[in-house]
Amino acid sequence: MKIFPAIDIKDKKCVRLVKGDFNKKTEYKISPVEQAQKYEEHGFKNLHIVDLDGALTGDPINLDIIQEIVKKFDIKIEVGGGVRSIDSIKQYTDAGVEKVILGSAAIKDKNFLKKACETFPNKIALGLDAKDGYLSVFGWKENSNLLALDFLKEVNNFGISRIIYTDISRDGMKQSPNFEETSKVADNSNCPVIISGGVSSIDDIKKAKELNNKNFEGIIVGKAIYDGDINLDELVKELDA
Repeated sequence: MKIFPAIDIKDKKCVRLVKGDFNKKTEYKISPVEQAQKYEEHGFKNLHIVDLDGALTGDPINLDIIQEIVKKFDIKIEVGGGVRSIDSIKQYTDAGVEKVILGSAAIKDKNFLKKACETFPNKIALGLDAKDGYLSVFGWKENSNLLALDFLKEVNNFGISRIIYTDISRDGMKQSPNFEETSKVADNSNCPVIISGGVSSIDDIKKAKELNNKNFEGIIVGKAIYDGDINLDELVKELDA
């Protein structure tokens, strides 16, 4: 199973939010580039980056930082946060990003998602951010009346290359991921699924592996790393050989 250490960028700094709430933000002294270097030096091969400024504005505000990370380190990067146009996707793919995560814009406009998948084969990931099974959009400020599983059925044949399923009620809470809901998504998905939100310990990684769901591609680990609950030396041992 792949492990995706997370970097959330706001105002050029590494931050973590609680349940996606910008008023519950923790800033960290280490810069996003330094954090990426730390992950690479420990042997991680994948990285999950969210441009939180982009999530609010709809523009790739921190593209320069992401370009620097791509150039400096041998690590595969998936990026999300306010990607709402074909031009923005192209900027990221041109920069060397492996996967571009579409969220709110894809949920609001399925045709945009379909066009993106056709224009950038094997480059588009879909971020499904849900609370009680219902999707949330635009920085988690708006709830939709759309069940994640229903939306997935509508777009399953578009050519999406990866799904990142986040349970918002768990995100930043370090109370373990919602394995039950994520398993349902994986069982209904035509593409691999990444577990996101709430990882609190190495035990959560072990549990994800034990579920042995063939559609689980990996798991994202964020706040537990920054807060010191998960040691990177221990975490890297859980990487697939």
